[in-house]
Amino acid sequence: MKKYNVAILGASGAVGQQMLQVLEEYQIPVDTLLPLASARSAGEKVLFNGQEVEIKEATEDSFQGMDFVLGAVKNGMSRKFAPAIVKSGAVYIDNSSAFRLDPEVPLIVPEINGADALNNKGIIANPNCSTIITLMAVAALAKISPIRSMVACTYQAVSGAGKAGFDELEGQMAAAVNGGEMECKVFPTQIALNVIPHIGDELENLYTDEEMKMQNEGQRILHLPELKVNCTCVRVPVMRSHSIAVTVRTEEKISVEQAKAAIAAFPGCRLIEDYQGRNYPTPLDTSNQDLVWVGRIREDLTDDKGLTLWCCGDQIRKGAASNAVQILKYLIENK
Repeated sequence: MKKYNVAILGASGAVGQQMLQVLEEYQIPVDTLLPLASARSAGEKVLFNGQEVEIKEATEDSFQGMDFVLGAVKNGMSRKFAPAIVKSGAVYIDNSSAFRLDPEVPLIVPEINGADALNNKGIIANPNCSTIITLMAVAALAKISPIRSMVACTYQAVSGAGKAGFDELEGQMAAAVNGGEMECKVFPTQIALNVIPHIGDELENLYTDEEMKMQNEGQRILHLPELKVNCTCVRVPVMRSHSIAVTVRTEEKISVEQAKAAIAAFPGCRLIEDYQGRNYPTPLDTSNQDLVWVGRIREDLTDDKGLTLWCCGDQIRKGAASNAVQILKYLIENK
């Protein structure tokens, strides 16, 4: 079996650490693993396949000899190193938003549009976490009839803000119990015992860039350039796994039973009809695994060609690290 040299750019962060774990779980045939990060993290050790591997400082010369580079860094670092990665001959699978709307860069959820990844020019983009989870839940419906619009409300865990988000919620929860001081550094206001209906930077249309991602990225992934999405993103005091309530309006009417059958059969989805006595998933149900769970499928009361559903998925895994590794796996299997 051919083995591959794989680098992880941003190996010290939460998503990078998860990529290491998923590479092991998916039994990707790795010959050399190269964990890369900033100078601050260089010298630290990560565990891969039972062995400690030292993190190296990322430079433009780091990527020679690599077959794949998984990116788990912010936009600036991604843009900085992308040219060197492409020049090295490696395929860069990038989790940042730096290249998601570049028409030359495939934007991929393997179960939905994996074949698009085969037409890459050295860079493949991983979509936004809420976009991945939502589109996984509705892609089966798009196969029955094109989706013309969606109205979505996301309930996003603090994991979306990385380790600092975890730490802030944990600290505030402890302060709430013990009467300590609430420190707000990561989020604009207290997140413990609260919800914050604003994620990202506000645009001229008064929606945030996070909210517009579902429309802009959804158009590319579903091959529906006219798709319209009205989205509100809410940060909630949940550690891990995002939830989305979405109403899907299609060109042709899809019955609830048709929708259930299609979603149940769609790779990467789990239909919830009777799980522990309920017909819906929760963030705790879906953490630390890669399936998107879908429940509460019902007719839209405002549009006879609409359906409303609830879905949950692990933001760090399927919403980021696992999707990237699944893209790598798809490339290997369909080279």
